[in-house]
Amino acid sequence: MLKLSIVEQATVPRDRTAFEAVEEAVTTTKHAEEHGFHRMWFAEHHGVGSVASHSPEVLMGMIARETRRIRIGSGAILLNHYSPLKVAELFYQLETVAPGRFDLGLGRATTGPIVDIALKRDRRAGHADDFDQQVQEVLAFLHRDFPADHPFSQITLMPTVTARPDPWLLGSSGSSAGLAAALGIGYSFAGFINPGGAVRALRAYRRAFTPTAYGQEAPQAMLGVSVFAADTDEEAHRMTWPTRAVYASLGHTDPGRIVVPSIDEASRVLTPAQKDEPSRIVDGRWPRQLAGSPATIRDQLGQMIEQSGATEVMLQSISPDQEARRYSHALVADALGIVNTADVATAGAA
Repeated sequence: MLKLSIVEQATVPRDRTAFEAVEEAVTTTKHAEEHGFHRMWFAEHHGVGSVASHSPEVLMGMIARETRRIRIGSGAILLNHYSPLKVAELFYQLETVAPGRFDLGLGRATTGPIVDIALKRDRRAGHADDFDQQVQEVLAFLHRDFPADHPFSQITLMPTVTARPDPWLLGSSGSSAGLAAALGIGYSFAGFINPGGAVRALRAYRRAFTPTAYGQEAPQAMLGVSVFAADTDEEAHRMTWPTRAVYASLGHTDPGRIVVPSIDEASRVLTPAQKDEPSRIVDGRWPRQLAGSPATIRDQLGQMIEQSGATEVMLQSISPDQEARRYSHALVADALGIVNTADVATAGAA
């Protein structure tokens, strides 16, 4: 059965605050849980003023207390900036809050040369590309799986905590697909960043997947897609304009000063070509932002799922209007046949 999930960035619209954005994220997560979504993941950002999700592990602990069923995760912890021991310990700590409901999404990303330097503990050392080793260390800490002669085998993390997070690797280039497959853990591809690479990466992961004690018996192939749904194709397409305006400002605007505009504001700053860029599959080419009515979304996502072999779809969207965004989530869930748990509860009570 297809699973449907959301990645949350906690957008901060113009004239609003990060506090308000986090409150909206709580409301969105509760709404997602009611509508049968499987997971809510929180992104990690640094030095970006338009979003309030900067430390996903903090938001995860809070959200877990506000919900009952939905899985809570990181999308992602940027492991290239951190110690594997610290990450493993953070997630053991989370398991004391809501055992068995957490996902550890691991990724790597640069956030600009100055921010990357500020995040480093040892600024004398050059960049070391040891991500594969870092991931394996995190898993070894979580599963107490270091060889007996390894120095880290002497470290015991919270021995009375028996639950462990489900591990995932996140990527947008396909370079992590082989590692995720070899380790037997979930793999999530950011199709909203690189839509053209999604099919190849997810198929490669599924072909190479080998079950291990670290993950599930079958490949967990997640496709991240930027999706906007509304009552009509035209209305949904207009909802993509704020996201397009944000992407258009990257590279020449200080990330700390980027503002998510309203649809009307975006309409004034985007060129006609930018506004008219397709939000549907055209000649086999996937759009960066998929938009449409429920029938259109059902058809378009159906093609993406079939082509990629995804077992789960994670929705991404940047919008200044959180009510419209939640309505979009509900439309997508209904279009894909996801069971509304609130309706199930009502039926059971009757």
